[in-house]
Amino acid sequence: MRVKRGFKARRRRNRVLKLASGFRGRPGNTYKRAAEAVERAMAQSAKGRRMRRRDFRSLWIVRINAAARMVGTTYSKLIHGMSAKHIAVDRKMLADLALNDLAAFGALAKVALA
Repeated sequence: MRVKRGFKARRRRNRVLKLASGFRGRPGNTYKRAAEAVERAMAQSAKGRRMRRRDFRSLWIVRINAAARMVGTTYSKLIHGMSAKHIAVDRKMLADLALNDLAAFGALAKVALA
């Protein structure tokens, strides 16, 4: 006697097809091709999340370096001075200070380099 897979298999296939909605051509409406495309898309999105963290860190470093040069030092000297004085402000916060409050950034740089 033939046994059909039932609703669980259909639910699994529909979940994959829902993730593939918007894909052009066969991957958007054929389960086998959709499963391949969704697997690849998930891998790419995970890679993109890692790359986004890298990109933001490099952006923060560029902003800190620009602000450091405006107050008369360089990024590397500023970071070295902060670590020597045990000033624990991360690059995200430093970049935010550099962008929004240059006076506070200058005061922090003066303390780090003193």
